[in-house]
Amino acid sequence: MELDATASRHTGPRNWLRSVEWLIAAGLHPQANQTTLAVARDLARRMDYSTGHVRYDLEGTADRLGIHPSNVKRHVKYLRQLGSLAWAQHGTRRNVRREQGLPGYAATATVYAAVIPAVYDHALGHRIIGTGYGARIVRDYRQMPDTRTPATTETPVDNAPSEPVDNPAKRSSAPPSLTSATQEDQVQMVGGVTTTAARSHKIPSSPSTTAKTGSKKRATILGAAVTAAGMQLGDKLARAIRRRAPWTRKATHDQLRWVCADMGEQQWTEDEAVRFAVETGHAQAAGFAWQPDHPHRLIAAALRTADVNHQQDQVQVELDVTHSVAWEDSTAGREAARHASLAALFTAAETEPEPQRSDEDRLRARLDWNNWPDVAHYYATDPDDALDLYGVRLCTYAIRMDSKSRARQEVWA
Repeated sequence: MELDATASRHTGPRNWLRSVEWLIAAGLHPQANQTTLAVARDLARRMDYSTGHVRYDLEGTADRLGIHPSNVKRHVKYLRQLGSLAWAQHGTRRNVRREQGLPGYAATATVYAAVIPAVYDHALGHRIIGTGYGARIVRDYRQMPDTRTPATTETPVDNAPSEPVDNPAKRSSAPPSLTSATQEDQVQMVGGVTTTAARSHKIPSSPSTTAKTGSKKRATILGAAVTAAGMQLGDKLARAIRRRAPWTRKATHDQLRWVCADMGEQQWTEDEAVRFAVETGHAQAAGFAWQPDHPHRLIAAALRTADVNHQQDQVQVELDVTHSVAWEDSTAGREAARHASLAALFTAAETEPEPQRSDEDRLRARLDWNNWPDVAHYYATDPDDALDLYGVRLCTYAIRMDSKSRARQEVWA
């Protein structure tokens, strides 16, 4: 698609890469995958920040990514079909070195322009002024705190789609999509300085608010500290959930990624995260008769419920350890003593005494609840000794999980 014919708007490398990640995660192209995203990241690293233009560099991209040039061609075509790339210049065999008066031969390079399709803006609720390549995004400041002073005045903004934004400080224009238009009730500063910070479109917050928010560390939904590794894994889990649980696709990728931050901090696997989302949907009938408008909130509520249940189970484990029955008073201990007495009556040989089970053995056995399959099997063979060793709560949990596992196997069978 050419620049003068594309329906996508002009943008810069950062916003462009964010939109490409969303488009691929949303499954809008059936063949776009992680290789497509890797090609997009390579283009974004070489992209001009102001114009959003980037040279094709087919051979160089193939070498950097370690793939065949035909794969690079195919995935760049996917990006064009998604509406994320437009031709700024077609490559030709014309010798550009001769035109510059230089010896040798160099063909004219293909140049692409970074663009964002309308489907991305519609999904994220962006307001757009104009159409095509020259369209601009509108930022709504009406919900932000009022920081007006007596020296400020209200000036409407010219939202003509064909004209660049005029900067009276340097009498220069910026590309339309890189400068966002504002609402008519936005206040402009009067008598300010000409630094880059002063020309920023963000309304500065008060010093007290900045000090309060800067001193607090970000925390996940369950109160865990946010780490880079956890957020990276949470991003991967969010993509897996969106891909394999269709009822979650009404939520944005950022919403799902933040909900999955706790899963990332706890090092969940993709299968565990998808299974949790599917079970949450089944519990709420999501995806069948009901499509929730905010599916990420259901997952967040299920995470909180699971965390509360886990804490209660941990408390019960401590109580079981405190009130556990001694080995000699348990059924297994009495049975072992009876066998030892019979062996002493009918044989003269010395027998090795039965090992004594201590409270430390019970404590260690009850700490790992992920060992519930072995606990369920042991309970089926010797319930009295299983209750003594693992406690009532862990045995009950193991039996319940074993029943659920058998039920799922029967359903899938």
